Amino acid sequence: MTILQAILLGLLQGLTEFLPVSSTAHMAIIPQLFGMRDPGATFSAVVQLGPIVAIILYFRKDLARYIAGILRTKSPSKIPATDLDAKLGWFTLLGTIPLAIFGVLLEKKVDTVFRSLYVTAASLIVLALVLVYAEKIGKKNRGLDSMDLADSQKIGWAQILALVPGTSRSGVTITAGLFIGLTRESAARFSFLLSIPAISAAGIYKLIKVLKVNHGLGGEAVPYILSAVIAGFVAFAVVNWFLKYMKEHSTQGFIIYRIALGIALFGLLSAGVIKSKPPVTLDEKPAAASTSQTP
Repeated sequence: MTILQAILLGLLQGLTEFLPVSSTAHMAIIPQLFGMRDPGATFSAVVQLGPIVAIILYFRKDLARYIAGILRTKSPSKIPATDLDAKLGWFTLLGTIPLAIFGVLLEKKVDTVFRSLYVTAASLIVLALVLVYAEKIGKKNRGLDSMDLADSQKIGWAQILALVPGTSRSGVTITAGLFIGLTRESAARFSFLLSIPAISAAGIYKLIKVLKVNHGLGGEAVPYILSAVIAGFVAFAVVNWFLKYMKEHSTQGFIIYRIALGIALFGLLSAGVIKSKPPVTLDEKPAAASTSQTP
């Protein structure tokens, strides 16, 4: 990977990680359009560290209060009705459990069957249509202080859909938040809170896994780390902008973008401009790469 490619992919990861447009879709499509190989699992694990650090830093004061609330109450059954910090701390923690369980159970499916760009294209469009419906029927009159454990679990279980590339983790959780009546800003904020344990656990798990297999980053360390740093800075700015944006705007722009991208992706696949499953990744050695292309 060249430095220029690392910068491009870092910008792309940072821009899309926390927006309801699917970073996975963009990281699969853009490299092919630019004639690049699939960055591979190692790159994905490393570059995701940037947004992880960014979201933790952005919510560091909130997280400190939520962790203190968890330690103070010691159990979700002992949360005083007025202790919002403890409530949100426990809701974030418990809301992550469904994704953790199904992430482990469906890991092989995610890496194989779900990786098809036809699945990604369909997911982009379907989630957009569901988001249209959520915008239409959601009352959007509830804040985070009105949430209960059942509400947080509904959003947490919806997060499982994020295992399908193209749905977008923030997309499904914001949609679920709108369905239960949260304001757009509150839905986005809780979506970001849920992302902290979700992407942190997934990112660290993937990093440990690939480092064990590859015994380090080798000669790709510099571009990979550069990409992660860029992704982190951009992601921090995106989170700050998006929360302000959701105070005054609907998700209509993202809905239109998702549908347009999904249709364009189907067109590119049909025309053979890009492949549904890239056969070569940066994780593969040259010999293995050439073998994989042999009929």
